[in-house]
Amino acid sequence: MLGVVDGATQVGGSAGGGDRHRLLAGDPGNVHNCGYGGVWLQRGGVCRLGVAACVVTVAPYLAAFIRPPRVAARMSEADDDGAAAPGREVWIEKYRPQTLDDVSGQESVIDRLGSYIDENDLPHLLFSGPAGIGKTTAAQAIAREIYGDDWRQNFLELNASDQRGIDVVRDRIKSFARESFSPDHSHTIIFLDEADSLTDAAQAALRRTMEQFSDNTRFVLSCNYSSKIIDPIQSRCAVFRFSPLSDAAIREQIGQIAAREGIEVTDDGMAALVYAADGDMRRAINSLQAAATTGDAVDEQAVYEITATARPEEIESMVADALDGDFSKARATLDTLLTETGIAGGDVIDQLHRSVWEFDLTDREAVRLLERIGEADYRITEGANEQVQLEALLASLALDEQ
Repeated sequence: MLGVVDGATQVGGSAGGGDRHRLLAGDPGNVHNCGYGGVWLQRGGVCRLGVAACVVTVAPYLAAFIRPPRVAARMSEADDDGAAAPGREVWIEKYRPQTLDDVSGQESVIDRLGSYIDENDLPHLLFSGPAGIGKTTAAQAIAREIYGDDWRQNFLELNASDQRGIDVVRDRIKSFARESFSPDHSHTIIFLDEADSLTDAAQAALRRTMEQFSDNTRFVLSCNYSSKIIDPIQSRCAVFRFSPLSDAAIREQIGQIAAREGIEVTDDGMAALVYAADGDMRRAINSLQAAATTGDAVDEQAVYEITATARPEEIESMVADALDGDFSKARATLDTLLTETGIAGGDVIDQLHRSVWEFDLTDREAVRLLERIGEADYRITEGANEQVQLEALLASLALDEQ
């Protein structure tokens, strides 16, 4: 369901009062079902507010990035091979690696996974790491390499954020495991994405199911935080920790896609794409596709506008003014970022955190800033007003200079 609320596109949910939250479409790569019948954009793999309303600031061609709400249990999210959806093709699917060897930036993980396939000895797997770094792609690539053209018939993909309770284990997972006897293969694969969204009771039921159907089913679990997976499940899996992709890996992939699509990307545009992605390949590709619609060439301005990302120099200037005791100037910069540029407060926090050691700060100033960032981040996560918390952060830095 799409609607318009305060000039923004609402995707599912209600739009009333305190239930409203605004997550910018500048990060179109992280799209998930919200559990209220719509979809919402998830920042860094964690919904900061977890409320019913899902209000998304519109970026050009946002519809190209938002998939229809996924059914809680379905076969692989890929459609028929080579069959493009009507309208503009989504590049993250068009250029998704098909084999393990094509997965970039995770060489040590891929080598170990490849050895399991070569030896025909695949254990249960647990993939841990932030969004957009290849966990789902690796799971699908494993299925393709084991089952070939029949991989969809032997691969069930579920998203635990759609249904977090025990019913998804009882109904969907058990049903597939009972019926999944392949004449050509010793086992089938169940891929459970965002497994850390499952309740403890659901995880306990999943652990029992993993034991019950170990003869004919292998489980591949994907999560952002392995600490949220109960120990009995972790102990039954080979754990692989996926790292954020390097700038070089993202730069190489973006360059290849731009060349194949005939898109000119300027040097500053490439630098902006790499910065905005912050190790997330999905976000980088989505940002490239969105920025490519805004002009003849993808430059720095187009990237920062489409991703609703502050320039690093703007963040540094704001912090420097606060540390110099000029709160009014720092607050004016913050207000511009939040109201005119349209950056979410949580994203400002993220940019502050990742840039602390890039600023020209003394160790003491950096430690003070990190402490304030941590306090503001926690309060915003708990539902406090973003602008108030960010202004309080700048005020505390300015007061320390008095």
